[in-house]
This record gives sequence, C-alpha cells and structure tokens, in this order.
Amino acid sequence: MKYVFGVDIGGTTVKLGFFDTEGNILEKWEIPTRKDLGGKYILPDIADSITDKLMEKGITKEEVVGVGVGVPGPVDADGVVFKAVNLGWDIFSVSNTLGDLINLPVKAGNDANVAALGEMWKGGGKGHDDLVAVTLGTGVGGGIIVQGKLLAGATGAGGEIGHIHVEDNETDRCGCGKQGCLEQYGSATGLVRIANRVLAATDETSVLRDGEISAKSICDAAKAKDAVAIKVMEQFGAYLGRGLAAIACVVNPEIFVIGGGVSKAGEMLFDYIRPHYEKYVFHGSKNTKFALATLGNDAGIVGAARLVLEQD
Repeated sequence: MKYVFGVDIGGTTVKLGFFDTEGNILEKWEIPTRKDLGGKYILPDIADSITDKLMEKGITKEEVVGVGVGVPGPVDADGVVFKAVNLGWDIFSVSNTLGDLINLPVKAGNDANVAALGEMWKGGGKGHDDLVAVTLGTGVGGGIIVQGKLLAGATGAGGEIGHIHVEDNETDRCGCGKQGCLEQYGSATGLVRIANRVLAATDETSVLRDGEISAKSICDAAKAKDAVAIKVMEQFGAYLGRGLAAIACVVNPEIFVIGGGVSKAGEMLFDYIRPHYEKYVFHGSKNTKFALATLGNDAGIVGAARLVLEQD
C-alpha cells in the first residue's frame, strides 16, 4: 500500500494529513506555525513531524508517494513561492527546500488553489473537472481548476479573484492597495462594509441597528425578511454575480463551489448571486452550477495530497 501526506500551512497552525492514495484521511493533526526569524523553522518542523509519523506507523519512505503543501502566497508550477507575507517568507523553492529536508518528492501550491483541488476531488465539486472554488472569508479567495489541473499562472497569482476590479467609485483601499476590488464587497468584511453604508443612507428600521453587525447577523436578518438586510444582500450578490460572470467568460467552469465563513448562510446566497450572474454572463456559461463547499478545514490537506498524485 502507498501513502501520501497533505500539508496546509496557516498563519497560526500547520495542518497535516496522512492519506492513502484513494484520498481517505487515515490521520490528521496540527503543529504550531513558528514564524520567528522569517519563518525559518516552519519547513524543518513539518519535516520532523512527518518523519515522526512515519516512525510511529512503522512506514518506510519507499511506501510514500510524496508530500503536498499548500502555502498562503503565490506559488508557481515548480513550487517556488513569491513571498508569503504572513509567514515572513521571501522568494524560494518550497518544493526543493522541504524535499531536501525530508528526502521525499514534494509539490507545493497556493493554499486557495490547493483547497479548490480538494473540493474537486472529495468535496462540493466532486465529479467535475472544470471548476472555480470561491472562498468568502475575511477576503475573497479563489482556486481555478481546468480539465482537472490547477491553473497557477506564470507567477502563481492565478485565481486571485478577490482582486478583480468591480467598482470605480470606491475611496477605501483594499488590503492589496488598490480600490474597488471584489474582496471589498464580496467577503465577510465587505458584507459588513455594505451594511454600514446602507444603514447610514436610510432611516428604515432594521434589526441590524441593534448590536454588532457581522456577516452572520446580516444573513440571518435577510432570512427573517428584514428589508434593509435584503438590500445589503442584493448589493453583495450584485458584486459577486458580476465578478463570477467575468471569471466564467475566461475559464467557462462547470461549477462554482462556494466556501468560507459566509457560505455558512447556505444556498440562500445563490438566490442573491445567480440573478446578477445570469444578467452579466456570456450565454455559453449561463447554466454553470453553484454548490456549497463541503470539506471545511480539511480542504487544504485533501487538496495538498491530491497535488502529489496529479500526473504531469
């Protein structure tokens, strides 16, 4: 029997998974992400953790196909990261560095792209070879799969869908430094931004005026037919619908798989996104499906395992 390891490097913890080659999780665990001294300990810690697991299981390296790694930053097809600011990393080869430490084949990719691969293999996109995974969290992340393979782009920046320009009249700056990015409206923080602006522009009564506003409270209020919350969701859906329509014109996916914290609102999100998507999209992509992501926090390690098993 052959095995594979999937690794998902986060800003606080590194998630690790031990899999068979069919993608079944045999075991998963976490270690702290040691970011001091420019993140120099992160890869050695991962190598040590995997080596310990092999010893514990009595498995030789000959039985391991390799190690897949998801990194929070742009990563090219050769496993070179082009700065991972949250980890303190500059430009270097994650694949070669970890490979040398552990003496196993290593493949690395951007974490959002790798999570998309996980959803294609075992999650909400199962059965589809052309998909776009969209993560609606603090920001808007994306992963694009074309004919079963990740679309990383020349410098690993493919799939940065949160930075598609959707608004000319924005004065606030996105985290990337630009103005009017999809992430400023289509994320959890974007939803709160829209809500605050709508509330400031109207005197209408709303439960959103009571207490702290969050993405969850907005979605819950919209479900309860709060008129202001519905207006907020309409704007949110309009931005996302337009952004996803632009993506569909380029990659023509079979399905959009929506994950991240905002996706916990469920399929009601699609009621706000789809009408705007259909309004803007080219007719050849009009029937693209929408589905919710199903793997949650395991998407990264599952996709990382899949990355190793991909045929070049």
